[in-house]
Amino acid sequence: MDPRADKVAEVMVNYSVEVQPNDLVLIRILDPLAEPLALEVEKHVLKAGGHPMFLMAPSRSGEIFFKYAGDEQLDWVNPMHTWLWEKVDVMISLLADANTKEMSNVDPARLSRVQKARAPLSKIFMKRQAAGNLRWTLTQYPTQAAAQDAEMSLSEYEDFVYGACMVHLKDPVVYWRKISAEQERLVQWLDGKNKVEVKGEHVDLTLSITGRKFINADGKKNFPDGEIFTGPVEDSVNGWAKFTYPAIYNGREVDSVELTFEKGKVVKATADKGEDFLNATLDTDSGARYLGEFAVGTNAGIKQFTRNILFDEKMGGTIHMAVGASYPDTGGKNESAVHWDMICDMRSGGEIYVDGELFYKNGKFQI
Repeated sequence: MDPRADKVAEVMVNYSVEVQPNDLVLIRILDPLAEPLALEVEKHVLKAGGHPMFLMAPSRSGEIFFKYAGDEQLDWVNPMHTWLWEKVDVMISLLADANTKEMSNVDPARLSRVQKARAPLSKIFMKRQAAGNLRWTLTQYPTQAAAQDAEMSLSEYEDFVYGACMVHLKDPVVYWRKISAEQERLVQWLDGKNKVEVKGEHVDLTLSITGRKFINADGKKNFPDGEIFTGPVEDSVNGWAKFTYPAIYNGREVDSVELTFEKGKVVKATADKGEDFLNATLDTDSGARYLGEFAVGTNAGIKQFTRNILFDEKMGGTIHMAVGASYPDTGGKNESAVHWDMICDMRSGGEIYVDGELFYKNGKFQI
């Protein structure tokens, strides 16, 4: 076991979700490859006095499901999952991939059908975390498949992952608390503001943040972290954005996505590759064509695109937007089974104005 993985587990349990005695803690293992990290998480949960529970599917489970499931099975929601989503105090998700392209050839309509069926789980999750009744975090365990997507060797990818988490530092919590304080300054400045204008080579967009709250993402809910985000007023988004990097969702890669918004809704969606999948996902439900999130990435340790949204959306010098569900704690009201983040680089001429004042330029905050 890499000692940095143990440090990730310790920080997540004691800083990110702050496990307390008698907390019911669900450890979600997205692939058995993450078992070494899961065991470290279990150890630290027990040391903190919590009660660890495990939820894990075998490798290739998704492939088998979508190959053989009938319509009734696509629409079924496991009642055990419903109970867990309603009852646990803490949810820790460990991402790991044996094959990141497992879903590449699944019919988009079948994927959308499952997302729609599981929308009640998303609603429970969103409501409980917004109310503070569910503390959650997730991280990536380094795997060969993820390293290949990032175009790195496994050892290089391990260095990247743990470097982004800052667990190479003697006390990473000190670092994340410092980031938290700086981002809180930005969040406080944005409080009470109204109009956001985003301009650049790849974007020309206006949106309203009236009555909305920016969230300081400081290593609590994602690990690593590094962003400030909000849910824009649902019918306020106008303009267009062409996203710099491939947009990846359910293992499908969509290249050169361009979205045009009118009164909040995506009225045109094009892509050089994967356009059918893009539009099928946007048609999942009535909320999928509206913007649920607008965010600025702040993690200086993430300098390159890796095809993993956990890292890519945090990249310093970028913004990202998510179509679909908004987080209720931002004041966002959009509901959808979809939440699809897409990234736009702002480092070469991009600007953000807030109520007419320059807030961000060339990937740097100006206030």
